Amino acid sequence: MTTPFVLPLWPAGTIAVPADALPEKEFVGVSQVGTPFGQVRNVTTPSIIVYLPDPAIATGTAVVVCPGGGYHILAIDHEGHDVARWLNARGIAAIILKYRLLPTPADDEEHAAYLSAKLSDPQEMRRLAAAHDPAMRSDALEAIRVVRRNAIAWRINAQRVGIMGFSAGGHVTTTAMLHYTSDSRPNFAAPIYPVWFEAINPPADAPPLFIALANDDEFGAIILDSVANLTKAWQVAQVPVEVHAYAGGGHGFGMMTRHLPCDYWIDRWYEWLVSQGFQPA
Repeated sequence: MTTPFVLPLWPAGTIAVPADALPEKEFVGVSQVGTPFGQVRNVTTPSIIVYLPDPAIATGTAVVVCPGGGYHILAIDHEGHDVARWLNARGIAAIILKYRLLPTPADDEEHAAYLSAKLSDPQEMRRLAAAHDPAMRSDALEAIRVVRRNAIAWRINAQRVGIMGFSAGGHVTTTAMLHYTSDSRPNFAAPIYPVWFEAINPPADAPPLFIALANDDEFGAIILDSVANLTKAWQVAQVPVEVHAYAGGGHGFGMMTRHLPCDYWIDRWYEWLVSQGFQPA
């Protein structure tokens, strides 16, 4: 693995930044099972963190990785950096997307209370997701374009650029795989325990799809319905889709160790990637 580097997603002045935007903040939060994990909030100027594998093992495959966090934070470690390092060890380039987020209070305690209130109201989550979708979609599609523009310099095959996202990052992944243009089409997609509230109409050239979730997900019907609707839409469209529904693991397992079969979801994804021809066996 080479040293990761950060690039702005958009040229200066390309996107509007709210005049009252708070500074981006990194902090440590606690998962629903009590595990501390790194987080980022108040992202208003999107960027990408580029992890390129050792050239000696690089395969040319690249994945844009979208951490989740209820549209308000990024679970930047177990749904970002840990994923990127795992991919790099297998010769895959990883591009972590710090997409635009909804604002939260600067104070940590106020932030925690605010986020808890938002995430506990499914209708409010649906409203926020719909309102924020255009910004997240723009960021995701631009990230794919940036990877392709740098394909030669980064030793990437422009026809093997995929996207993977977790929870709200699964929303980012889904909006990208439903609404791309010719230069931003992901070659494959992996929404992991995704959130998606809207109708699903796969494009004629929709990318193959891998999905993973836990049946005991704390967000219940929101995640289960999202996965069921995505799966059915891809099946009806006769586009390859593979789904792994684990008995346990809860929400947000990512690269955390739960000592459960869901710990190996990324191995199953890798096998699927090979089977689809996007990674050498």
